[in-house]
Amino acid sequence: MRELPSDLQALSLRADAVLARVLPDAAAPPVELHQAMRYAVLGGGKRMRPLLVYAAGHAFDAPLDRLDPAAAAVEIIHAYSLVHDDLPAMDDDDLRRGRPTCHVVHGEAMAILAGDALQALAFEVLSQEAMPGVDAGGRLDMLRTLATACGSHGMAGGQAFDLAAVGQRLDPAALERMHVHKTGALIRASVRLGALAAGCRDPGPLQALDRYGHCVGLAFQIRDDILDVEGSTDQLGKTAGKDEANAKPTYPAILGMAASREQLAAMTADAIDAAATFGEAGRLLADLARFVAARES
Repeated sequence: MRELPSDLQALSLRADAVLARVLPDAAAPPVELHQAMRYAVLGGGKRMRPLLVYAAGHAFDAPLDRLDPAAAAVEIIHAYSLVHDDLPAMDDDDLRRGRPTCHVVHGEAMAILAGDALQALAFEVLSQEAMPGVDAGGRLDMLRTLATACGSHGMAGGQAFDLAAVGQRLDPAALERMHVHKTGALIRASVRLGALAAGCRDPGPLQALDRYGHCVGLAFQIRDDILDVEGSTDQLGKTAGKDEANAKPTYPAILGMAASREQLAAMTADAIDAAATFGEAGRLLADLARFVAARES
């Protein structure tokens, strides 16, 4: 599955529309900051994390308008993380989603501010946007879930592990720990947010979704590492071969390409098995797992 099914494509477009609505007006002061924020968020992308919110909510038959704020919030957090990851002090990349990175267009200082403002905006959206049927306790659980995924025990911690690992040869367990934090935390949060917005508080389904998110997060990273070796810059929309050039530990570098493909297949199968917990209602989750494993960018 190299293209999103039509129902998931429609949800991706829905996420785009919600994001365009909740982001600050590009003409409102401070103009350059707001332009940088919109540039970072609205410049394409698969909208994988919003799709995970929608797919998890679909498993509980949640109405889409109840899922929109969480879908927007996780994508805004993801966009902020990419802006900061691309900075010279971090991964130092000049290309993202086929376009110059935010700091190349708007300058390094404005890119830092845009990332800061986007992180704040994500919590503003999740705390204030209408979510019919979600009570104050449910909204608080959602805010806590997103905050944990962003912090030192989640995405930021994973980036710290990543920076410390440059030039090192990690064992497979350390490599997995790094990516469970850096990539996996926000993916696991996405599916949990969809369930929480749908009103699910049952530990059983939440554990199944956490297993699904864990497997999809690792599959996403393994596929990313494979594409960095095999893909072209034009195909990926970002600089190909950057991981090897920067001496970063990756799945192909640590396990080899054949074992990386086997691990990708195993994670995908486990994710689909977890989605099967929800029967036909888990179809979108299974479709997303297949897409992650076969994507070409």
